[in-house]
Amino acid sequence: MESSGPPAEDILLQRPWLPVSISGCQLLTKSWFGETAYRVLLTDMHCVWEERMDAAAIQSRAQELNRRLRAPVKAFFSHLCDVAQPCLSADRGPPQNEAQISLTRQEDGDILMRLKSELAGLPFYWEFHCTPAPITLACSQLVRPLLAMSRLLQQQVEQLAGLLVRKDAEIQDYRENGATLSRERLQTDAFEEQTYKENFMAKALPLLWTERQDALGFDADLQQLYAAVVHRSARKRKLSEDRCEEEEEEEEEDRPAPALTSPPGAPDRLCPPEPADRDPHPTHVRQEDTSGAKMADRPTVQQHQSRPAASERPSSRPKKKKVGLFG
Repeated sequence: MESSGPPAEDILLQRPWLPVSISGCQLLTKSWFGETAYRVLLTDMHCVWEERMDAAAIQSRAQELNRRLRAPVKAFFSHLCDVAQPCLSADRGPPQNEAQISLTRQEDGDILMRLKSELAGLPFYWEFHCTPAPITLACSQLVRPLLAMSRLLQQQVEQLAGLLVRKDAEIQDYRENGATLSRERLQTDAFEEQTYKENFMAKALPLLWTERQDALGFDADLQQLYAAVVHRSARKRKLSEDRCEEEEEEEEEDRPAPALTSPPGAPDRLCPPEPADRDPHPTHVRQEDTSGAKMADRPTVQQHQSRPAASERPSSRPKKKKVGLFG
């Protein structure tokens, strides 16, 4: 994928699933098209398929499907985006961008989508080879956002139920103080949450997989809710990662410095010398001390005798050489 900008995984996650019908198959699609790369996700709520393509793979497939095409990827990729994106979002766009797309289910479980359009007056062919996506991708792109949406909608229902109960109490207070309705058709029964739930489930469940099967239940409101949920989730995950990094840095700062150790063979300067009375070999040490003292008295005389006179010392400064064109 492309190196500039946010990762394609994050961009794709924040885009909602769009209902589309291809060759009679009802699908939900997600797509991301960069400068010279793309990524496509498909699902029929039984399986999730994906395809990732970079510039090299696009160039190779374009030459296989279009023998006469010799242009680089950047020359025709914008055309591919213009014709493919409307087909993957149920928005056919203007007539000049119309393209023919078909879908075939392979025996190995893959999905093949063929796209035909015109580029510079010549037919342009493209194929999407979508393979089953890993479970982790299906969970991150579909399962977890849908569970979050379900919890959010459940909280909304509970708040609305509480609001209706309070409204009924307000209306009852008005009635007890002599207020009356000007039109009797506006009168409603008191809200009972349990009764409402039972009636709703009895009426809605039979129509769940028949009435809105064409859109797989992902209308404009749910698409907006999905985008809001994943945006909030991505922001929360980013804050959590930043917090973990800060905690790791604080732990590194709080760790005590390692103890200083002397190199092998060097005396230990950090430890004070032990007293003489604790020496296990006092006699040996005294002999070394006396011999060392005798040796310390000798060098002064020898040094004075061995030092040459100042006039006899060779000069440490080298003579300056004459520099010129001919030397």
